[in-house]
Amino acid sequence: MKIRSIIVDDEAIARDVLEKYLLKYCPVIDLVGQAQHIKEAVPMIKLLQPQLIFMDVEMPFGNAFDILEACSGQDFETIFITAYSEYSLKALNRSAAYYILKPIDILELVAAVNKVQLSILKASEFNRTQILLDNLKLKTEKQQIVLPTLQGFDVIKTAAIIKLQANGNFTDVYLADGSCKMICKFLKHFDELLDAPFTRIHRSFIVNTNFVKSYSKSAGGFVVLLDGSEIEVSATYKEQLLKILGR
Repeated sequence: MKIRSIIVDDEAIARDVLEKYLLKYCPVIDLVGQAQHIKEAVPMIKLLQPQLIFMDVEMPFGNAFDILEACSGQDFETIFITAYSEYSLKALNRSAAYYILKPIDILELVAAVNKVQLSILKASEFNRTQILLDNLKLKTEKQQIVLPTLQGFDVIKTAAIIKLQANGNFTDVYLADGSCKMICKFLKHFDELLDAPFTRIHRSFIVNTNFVKSYSKSAGGFVVLLDGSEIEVSATYKEQLLKILGR
């Protein structure tokens, strides 16, 4: 899934910088238009129906809030990008998806886009509540999980997950078919979500114990998985791992 987006900013340099950042660091963004003020922005929004607008606050002929008022009947997310911090409270009161001060911090931009992506997923027609209800009726090996990716989301069986590895603001999920998916969630999210046979064995790893080939006490302790990978077992999680393996 791509997020159809436009940029509204009266500074050409600012638009160019943001466009370059989005192309390089936020591949989920589909930039379909740019506007420099309200007179260009409002008709563009009504024509292109963007899902997300990156918007400066102060512009000629009216500010960002005037644009929101003019397009109040349309459904889109907003990320305010401005040099004026005094607008932060007003932005939050308007339920802005995010508020970023110039100059743009790349990590903040990525986090903002991730937040919007998750919001769009929640509002999509896909009924994840139904998956939850279905999971309650299914055996563990048939249960499913929704994984929000940079491109949209995937629904997979939990039994197909070999291991999960922390990757900054993301989590890399390794599957039995040899593929790996970068998921827009911290590892902590999955630590709270997944029960046995999943268990955390390191601050950076959760493993599906059904894929554990062997456990060694040497070198402080490590597991060998069926995919051939070796992962250190931290002392904090060793007792929990051995308890699950001993079932």
